[in-house]
Amino acid sequence: MAKKKLIDLYPYRQINHKIDYLLLKRATGHIYEGQWRMIGGKVQQDEFYWQAALRELKEETGLVPELFWAIPGINRFYEPKTDQIHAIPAFAARISPDSNIILNEEHSEYEWFPIEKAINKILWPEQQRLLTLTDHILTSNQILDDWLVSIH
Repeated sequence: MAKKKLIDLYPYRQINHKIDYLLLKRATGHIYEGQWRMIGGKVQQDEFYWQAALRELKEETGLVPELFWAIPGINRFYEPKTDQIHAIPAFAARISPDSNIILNEEHSEYEWFPIEKAINKILWPEQQRLLTLTDHILTSNQILDDWLVSIH
């Protein structure tokens, strides 16, 4: 079995100095049904990880970020069904506060959450850790130029 290449993406918005994180609720009949999650997906052939993250954002929400960067951390977990250990790069995307979200069929609803509520909604510990790391970077205003991905 070929190893899956996956991405995680944490969209956020800033209104004044308040940061909220976009979580999507997985629809009935889809993997992770009923769970609140960030955006995730598979990397397609001949696609860079960062390109997959931007594509998944657009497909799942209709959004295009104002700022896009690689989070300096990896989501690692073991998948018993496939006997694979995954190392998934994570990205963050700043979304304009007035953006219109259009969900695809994979999700039933969305909501913007402050960090404490977002962490409580996400069930996977590694995703909670990456969300906490993202919030620390944002609240300390420490996004390094090396992490930025040019999307224009």
